[in-house]
Amino acid sequence: MTARPLRVYLVAGEASGDRLGAPLIRALREELGPGGLEIRGIGGELMEAEGLDSLFPSDELAVMGLFEVLPRLRAILARMSQTVEDVAAWRPDVLLTIDSPAFGLRVSRKAKAARPDLTTVHYVAPSVWAWRPGRARKMARYTDHVLALLPFEPPWMTAEGMTCDFVGHPASRLPRPSPQAQVALRAAIGAEGRPLVCVMPGSRRGEVSRLAGPFGETLGLLARRHPELKVVLPAAAGVAEMAHALSAAWPVEAHVLDPRGMDPAEAELRKFAAMAASDVALAASGTVTLELAAMGAPQVIGYRLNPLTAAVARRLLKIDTANLVNLLLKERAIPEFIQHFLVPADVAEALDALLVPGPARAAQVAAADRALALLGRDGDPPSLRAARSVIAAAARGPRRR
Repeated sequence: MTARPLRVYLVAGEASGDRLGAPLIRALREELGPGGLEIRGIGGELMEAEGLDSLFPSDELAVMGLFEVLPRLRAILARMSQTVEDVAAWRPDVLLTIDSPAFGLRVSRKAKAARPDLTTVHYVAPSVWAWRPGRARKMARYTDHVLALLPFEPPWMTAEGMTCDFVGHPASRLPRPSPQAQVALRAAIGAEGRPLVCVMPGSRRGEVSRLAGPFGETLGLLARRHPELKVVLPAAAGVAEMAHALSAAWPVEAHVLDPRGMDPAEAELRKFAAMAASDVALAASGTVTLELAAMGAPQVIGYRLNPLTAAVARRLLKIDTANLVNLLLKERAIPEFIQHFLVPADVAEALDALLVPGPARAAQVAAADRALALLGRDGDPPSLRAARSVIAAAARGPRRR
């Protein structure tokens, strides 16, 4: 008698979750075999390309920061109720929430309350080591299993009774585009033989709106030192139109790589080619830090929160760095300029030090290599390890509380 398919309901509320969810779906199919998996839920273009018919556009949930959420709270709560109802109607074996804990874990809590026999898994352990450690105890009330991207996270989860596997960070295994692909990218934007800066101002509208001004001013100062400077901006689909509009006011022309209308996989390859081909990058903090590290691109990080959100964060944060390379290595390998420290003259100085080969550039590339090794660069791909962990959690079922 053929075993019935494993039914997995996935909830990925942002671009970062979409990037994790798509390879996980592929790995689950690989592990379970033909007809062994049924999926439903919420995801972006990459997950939809893997066969997920998203309940609604996931970019509706891409909001970061307490005071940024408030104007859209009513719409987000309505989507949350819609998701919980859909989970209840479809009756999955596993509810798999990916990143976006503010939305996903609330869905998980409500779904678990309605159906205690549902196995709940969260992919990307919340950063309880950075702020609000009590969140681990709260999520343990309705979360059975956690997939951790960072090697030091499992003890935080298991201490509260959840099971947790370190599955590795996908960025650690990203293949670097060929030299030919990098040359082609430079040729396409007219950057042959010229210094090239890759600018990554974020995937959320709030991020882009806050960073476009200081990033543009920084590039203008850098261009005074390097008149032939070229700029490439690989935009996320949800903010591509905004990236075009805001970068048009910059003192240096930015070649915006617009992924809209492209095959998502091709757009991602082009983005990585831009990173790898660039001499240095100026980026918002986040997963992009690790992607740039994997592409061998020296980088400087800049970030600015809504002032009210920043004031709250200063009281809650337990760490003093905003990027994972520095956090993993416990050193300031990557320069970062956060909030009022995001001063264009200082950022331009840091970029200039990395723009050409030298000790600073070599030291950062070596540090990034060490960080990627800690994140699971060797062994099975993170997506495959994650898939096996989900399947094992489904076999165990919900834990006793």
